[in-house]
Amino acid sequence: MDFDTFKEDLAKAVKDRLELIFDREYSVEAHTVEKMNQTYEALVVKPEDSAIGVNIGIDAAFKEYSDGRSFDMIARQIASAAEHALDNHPAFDLEALTDYSQMKGKLAMEVVSAERNAELLETVPHKNMEDMAIVYRIVLDSSSEGRSSILVTNKMLDNYGITAEQLHADAMSIAPEVRPAVIQGLSEVMAEMMGAEQAEMLGLGPKADEPIFVATVEDKTQGAGILAYQDFMDQAAEKLGGSFYILPSSIHEILLVKDNGQFDRASLEKMVREVNATQVAPEDKLTDSVYHYDSQAKVFELAEKFEAREVAGKEKDSLISDLKAKKEEVSKAPKKEDVAKPPKTKGGEAI
Repeated sequence: MDFDTFKEDLAKAVKDRLELIFDREYSVEAHTVEKMNQTYEALVVKPEDSAIGVNIGIDAAFKEYSDGRSFDMIARQIASAAEHALDNHPAFDLEALTDYSQMKGKLAMEVVSAERNAELLETVPHKNMEDMAIVYRIVLDSSSEGRSSILVTNKMLDNYGITAEQLHADAMSIAPEVRPAVIQGLSEVMAEMMGAEQAEMLGLGPKADEPIFVATVEDKTQGAGILAYQDFMDQAAEKLGGSFYILPSSIHEILLVKDNGQFDRASLEKMVREVNATQVAPEDKLTDSVYHYDSQAKVFELAEKFEAREVAGKEKDSLISDLKAKKEEVSKAPKKEDVAKPPKTKGGEAI
């Protein structure tokens, strides 16, 4: 059975099973779901008498079927997962979703790879930030078990009757208040993860000379969006004591590394690529780039641009220094004294 046939047969089997067990009608359709950083095939399951539905991914289910698991067992599993998701979805007011005055207080910002999400970005309001893009979400529910949010689309903007510029301005004002940035030293973060007793044994905890910091939001979900906050860079510069590099650990958090000569761009880029390739799930990956914030010039940019700007600046300073030295050399050189010319003569007589 190929994948297209599998999807159609699974949708019918899940629909039949749900209707038999729960004695109500369901709509079950195969659909391609496009999300930031990922696209997957899913069954959209929705009771006919409800406006709420859920997406249940089926890519892994097809692999299980291809590996020999029975189709009936897979259908049972998908139906059970759909019903559980429907029973436990967060409660929210659908009517309120259409009212921007109620929704704007729930705005959050997220940064994603512009290249990896190029197609989806055509359908959502966004702002470019080097090779990343700032997008906007409405957070419906957030708890220790997870977060429910809706990506703001161009269609939603039309329905709200607002511009992308207004959305951005509102998000810049509201998001830092609703989801403030949290910046901690790496040693402190590791100590919290391990627990007080084990951290003490390993000598972990806050350090006065901490070179690396972790930045995210309180619930640690899509926390890299703090890069878009208006005051974040200066806030981080004050915490780190000056300029710093930014490593995109994932869409959930970033690492801040002091620009104190201890690290160079090439080694940091190598580190980011290796971590992304081996430790970060594809759907959580931000970019393979390294960024830099110049606290003196107040410039955020790709680290390679910062490096080029530094080289250009040094070359300019060197040229100016050479010109000054040449000018000083000329000013100190002895001046030639005027030599009296002999008077012109005509026929041996002075004229």
